[in-house]
This record gives sequence, structure tokens and C-alpha cells, in this order.
Amino acid sequence: MRVVTGSLSQSDALRSAALDATHIFHCAACFSDWAPWRTFQEANVTGVQNLLAVAGTIPTLQRFLHVSTTDVYGYPEVPCDESHPVRDAGLPYNRIKCAGENCVRQAGLGGVPITIVRPATIYGPRGREFVVNIAKHIRTRTMAVMNGGQSAGGFAYVDNVVDAMIGAALSPVTLNRAYNIADGSRASWRDYVNALADALGDRHPWIDLPFAAAWRLARALEGVHSTLHLPGRLLLTRHAVLLLSRDQEFPCAAAERDFGFAPAVSFREGISRTIEWLTARG
Repeated sequence: MRVVTGSLSQSDALRSAALDATHIFHCAACFSDWAPWRTFQEANVTGVQNLLAVAGTIPTLQRFLHVSTTDVYGYPEVPCDESHPVRDAGLPYNRIKCAGENCVRQAGLGGVPITIVRPATIYGPRGREFVVNIAKHIRTRTMAVMNGGQSAGGFAYVDNVVDAMIGAALSPVTLNRAYNIADGSRASWRDYVNALADALGDRHPWIDLPFAAAWRLARALEGVHSTLHLPGRLLLTRHAVLLLSRDQEFPCAAAERDFGFAPAVSFREGISRTIEWLTARG
């Protein structure tokens, strides 16, 4: 194994890392519901363009696997399959991931062998957004659910996502195609946060907001932060409201058909492994 240290802005480091590569797995991104637009742009568009430019010069390359997100669908009320067009819903993460996917598709038209995977809600050891941050909110009693927490979270355990990435990258059928990835557990957000709370020895989250009230609150918080240029993370964003209130269990029939995607780690086992890591981390 050869390790190259660098960033997506350093073409020399990218060329060195990708030297004689047969498969490139592009996972780097600013994954957040709230960050400076410049940070989103540099990580999720410029960085993608830089790596694609290098990929286009590698004669040995068999596949460029790009990790996107089901957020590119624009948070539809009913989960859709891959025939649904990507839609800019006017939210930062959704907008920038749509732009990143467009860069990948354009490279595909130019001859780079691309495949896109769109995981829903990735969780597991080392997870920041859906593990560490939610655990902190549970512990500080600031975790909220929407509409009773009954919406399916579309949870995808990290090992299952890795298996999907490898399977998609190695299949000849997947060239120039995109695939939804989720475990299909139908676990709800209430199931997820309660399981984390139980394993951590904390009380279940008590804040339960109706969608309309949560949406108004998120808009107000975003407006204040933007107007006053306040630092730090918001307590609630419109992105978070949509994720917590819309069904995220996007169908994965295409992945099952084209490269045999079948989640090996169950929801119960995934929660157990996640808690084991959190506990060890302290």
C-alpha cells in the first residue's frame, strides 16, 4: 500500500496518488447541512473537477466511483428510484452535490469511466453527522424528532456502503449509471435515536416538533446566522428538518439487480458496532 498526503487542491499530489490506478473511489466531500459556501464549493465541486482532470489522464483507469447522496433528488415526499431527475431544492448541501454529480457526468461523456452511488443515511463507527453529533444532542437533551420520528431514516451501515461501492466499481454493467444505496431496514428516526440513547444509558429524546413549526424555526435560525454572520453550527436547519421528516428509504432494486447488493450488516448489528466504537471513544 502506498500513502500519498495531500489535498484535492493539489494536482501533483492527486497525480501521485492516482498513478497507475485501475479504480478511483472518490469519497471526499464537505458533508454538512451548514458551512460557508466557499467550503462547499472547494470540496464538492472544485475538488471533484481536479480529481476528474487527473483521472482523464490515467490509461489504466477502469472506473471512477463517485460517492454522491440521495439528497440530489431534492427531498421528495415519496422516495424515488434512479430514473428521477436530480433537483436543486435551494439548500446548500443538495445544491452543491447536484453540481458535483454534474461534473462527474460531464467527465463520463468525455470518456472517463464513471459510476455514481447515492447512499441515504450513512452511519457507523467514525460517523460524525449521524453518530457523534446525534449522540451529543441525546446527551445534552437537545435532540429533536419530527412528527413523532416515524419517518424511515434510510439507514445505510458504513460497511454495507463500502461493499456497494466495491461491487458497483467492479461490475461492467454499472458504467455511466447511478445507484441508490440503503439497507432497507425501514427503521425510523425514533428507532435510531432511541437505540442510541438506550445503548448510551441516556433518556430518549423528548423534543418532538411538527414539520411546519420546525420548518419556520429552521428558516428563522438560518436567517439570523446569515444576516449577522454568526460563527458555529445552527441548532436546526431546513436540511435537517427535511431529512428527519421525509421518508429516506430510497429503493435499491437497481443495485440489487446489477451488482448483487445485499446488506450484510443488520440494523441491530450496526447499532451495536456503532455504540461499541462510541463507548471506546469515550
